[in-house]
Amino acid sequence: MNDHSDKGIHWYALYTKSRHEKKVDKQLLDKGIESYLPLRKVLRQWSDRRKWVEEPLFRCYVFIRVTGRDRLEALQTYGSVRVVSFNGKPAMVRDEEIENIRLILREVENVEPCPAVVVGDVVEVTRGPLRGQRGRLEQVRDGHRLVVTIDSIHQALRFNIDVMDVKVVGK
Repeated sequence: MNDHSDKGIHWYALYTKSRHEKKVDKQLLDKGIESYLPLRKVLRQWSDRRKWVEEPLFRCYVFIRVTGRDRLEALQTYGSVRVVSFNGKPAMVRDEEIENIRLILREVENVEPCPAVVVGDVVEVTRGPLRGQRGRLEQVRDGHRLVVTIDSIHQALRFNIDVMDVKVVGK
C-alpha cells in the first residue's frame, strides 16, 4: 500500500455511538471519505432460527484515512463521537496495521477481539461467579488465559481466567 504521509493523509480510529458503526461507515463513504469497517461473520441464535451475520470486529470503531481537514468533516457525521486520541493528540494508525487487520480477516476463521492486557494491569472480572472482583494480572498463559491475584484480607488468591472475561481498570 502506498504511504500517503507526505500528503498529510493518515489512518485514524473514529469512535462511534454504540451500534452505529455501519451507519457511520456508509455516511463517510457517501461523503467521499475513505473509511474501513472491519467485519467478522458470527453465527447468531434467535428463538426461532440461527443466522450468520456480519458484525464489527471492534465495537464503536471505524477507521478513516483522511487529512486533518477531512478529519473534522468525518467528526460531523451522525453517529461519530470523537477521534481516538492519546495525550490530546489524534492517534494515527499505520497503513501496515490496517493491512494486517485485512489480512487476518481474510485468512483466519473465528477472529475475536480481546482486551489488550499486560502483566501488572488491574483487571475486573466481567463474567462468571467472580464478576465484579478486581485483581492484578500476574501472568498470561497460552495467549488467552490470565493468572489474576486478588489481595483480600492480606491473603492472595490466584486463579486462571479467560481474557474475554476481564476488563482493564487500571495500570
